[in-house]
Formats: sequence, C-alpha cells, structure tokens
Amino acid sequence: MANLTRRGFIAVTAAAGAVRVLPSVAGKVGGRRILTLVYDKGLGMMRAVERIVP
Repeated sequence: MANLTRRGFIAVTAAAGAVRVLPSVAGKVGGRRILTLVYDKGLGMMRAVERIVP
C-alpha cells in the first residue's frame, strides 16, 4: 500500500464529505449510503467510493 500523505488524506476526506453533502443521485431520496475507501492504482492513493443501497 502506498504512503498516504497528510495532504492526500485531507483531500480524500474532503471529497467524501462533499459527496455526502451534495448528493450525486438527485432522484434517490431513500436508501442507505455505504462509503468505502479503496486503493486506486492509477492514482496511487486511496479514494472514496459511495454506494446507495435501498
């Protein structure tokens, strides 16, 4: 696993917070949000992935 710098960690958490505040799926009102952090080899760092489960 790559070293996650402080700047990278802050960027990932800010992106995850923005996804929660600004819903990506406007039509979905109900459901549970599942947020996971996955390692992206292309970026070389962790990124947030959110799924909406009914």
